Amino acid sequence: MGHLQDGVWTHEEQLVEHDGNGAYVKRPSKFRNWVTPTGEAGPTGTDGFVAESGRYVLYAATSCPWAHRAVLYRVLKKLENHIVLVDTEQKVNGEGWGFTENGHRVPGTKHSANWLHEVYTLSDPGCTTRVTVPTLWDSRTQTVVSNESSEIIRMFDSAFVDVAESSPLLCPDNLRAEIDAMNTFVLENINNGVNKCGRSTSQNAYDEAFENLFDALDALEERLGRQRYLIGNSPTEADWRLYPNLIRFDPIYFVGYRCNLRRIVDYPNLSNYLRDLYQTPGIAEVSDIDGMKAGTFGKAGPIGWDGIIPRGPENLLMQAHDRSRFPVAA
Repeated sequence: MGHLQDGVWTHEEQLVEHDGNGAYVKRPSKFRNWVTPTGEAGPTGTDGFVAESGRYVLYAATSCPWAHRAVLYRVLKKLENHIVLVDTEQKVNGEGWGFTENGHRVPGTKHSANWLHEVYTLSDPGCTTRVTVPTLWDSRTQTVVSNESSEIIRMFDSAFVDVAESSPLLCPDNLRAEIDAMNTFVLENINNGVNKCGRSTSQNAYDEAFENLFDALDALEERLGRQRYLIGNSPTEADWRLYPNLIRFDPIYFVGYRCNLRRIVDYPNLSNYLRDLYQTPGIAEVSDIDGMKAGTFGKAGPIGWDGIIPRGPENLLMQAHDRSRFPVAA
């Protein structure tokens, strides 16, 4: 896919994403600053940015589950009128995530970009990094705030409470320890697990990831037989960090990433739970399964076969679910 090396795009793979045993390893994010209610610095990075309406731009991609987290939060936290969303895509012989053929005028600048890496070098002209989505851009200071999805969603959850319409807090302090523990479990075994299955380069690495992935899904199936959501009786950050992988599992990961022991539809609790989340107001509209498949199986996508996009499976996510048998928070 290529990356930036000293501020210049290269197709050479110098920033490897595999360990010595052929296992896929996700590289850490480059930009780790925070938007906060009053502009103080956050728990990572050095700079703080004030939460203001119309100031920030979210660069995302329909095909990317990490970016999907932030897009979901933009809806759940009622930020559609406050944070601009710009979708990107990969192109054959391109330079990573790119914009339309007409280019993209970077907000707050006079610069027209064809590729997202140009936005990165506006912020840090000499940076060496992979260029990833989601990326949060500050049009006032003309800099990238963050490209770490787990931190962007927490900014969206808590920083804009005085800016946006009221909405439930998805990572409340009293549940943070439980949410963090669940996030770690899901990250290691499912969020990263599907990539480890699809992108590892040795049989042993694949076999280990495959077993961990389905052991984790089995554990969540059992857990969701006792309660409606992963943590308690209302949706939290833990649910929305899992959702992007669940919705992609049957149409993408089962075949394209060799995660083919069972489908989500074969798990009664997980499949009902997925339908419950999908039917949350506003979520179906930002869950474009056809777009996810097109971005994954197309010639420029990570599968990169022949560009033929699978037709199935049928989208049955608007069918009734049974999760109302569990009590919900008042």
